Amino acid sequence: MLKYFMLGISVTLIGAALACSSINSSATTTAPDAAPEGTPKPAVKLKPEDMKGKQTAVFAGGCFWGVEAVFEHVKGVVDVKSGYSGGAAKTAKYDAVGSGETGHAEAVEVVFDPAVVSYKDLLKVFFAVAHDPTELNRQGPDEGTQYRSAIFYANDEQKLAAKSYIDELTAAKTYSGPIVTQLTALEAFYPAEAYHQDYLVLHPNEAYIRINDIPKVKDLKTQFPDMYVEREGQYKVK
Repeated sequence: MLKYFMLGISVTLIGAALACSSINSSATTTAPDAAPEGTPKPAVKLKPEDMKGKQTAVFAGGCFWGVEAVFEHVKGVVDVKSGYSGGAAKTAKYDAVGSGETGHAEAVEVVFDPAVVSYKDLLKVFFAVAHDPTELNRQGPDEGTQYRSAIFYANDEQKLAAKSYIDELTAAKTYSGPIVTQLTALEAFYPAEAYHQDYLVLHPNEAYIRINDIPKVKDLKTQFPDMYVEREGQYKVK
């Protein structure tokens, strides 16, 4: 986790222009950067009829671009969307959420096949790779309650699994500081605007993505090689 702290410090010094929150509303019609030539197209999203036997998990761990990218590379995960949880439907919009006053967190909805990957395995990825659970209301250069660490549990089974795993990490003193991850009952998940989906895939050369998010995908491959998978339409680790 130390290298994530160092990366966060470095990016903060570079300036807010590299922050996830720096993109303005004009991006709703035009993405910040055009996708480089040869960039893979986003993977085809899951169809409703493919949901049979699948389960859903919702995690918040800072800017959703990198968290989404990590879970897209987990074997057994069949669909990932960036979005918002924790606030009302009428304010589930990027500009409003960016104010930090709507109650939302930038989150990702992970649809997975429990016959291939367990919810606890997803928790392992979330805590070890996707974000730093000791940072309160921030991740790296991004600051505000919308970047808080949170697990939005869908049922009592997920709540118990998350609490037990946090207790396990705490007892093992895995981190130098306390885990600040919130456990919150999932009321709703609101998909983010289209330009946020598959953001890392479409903008792999952006400085923010290179510094903050691609290292997470690489760490997933290093720390969990048995869980890591590359699929058509996803970023390929070099």
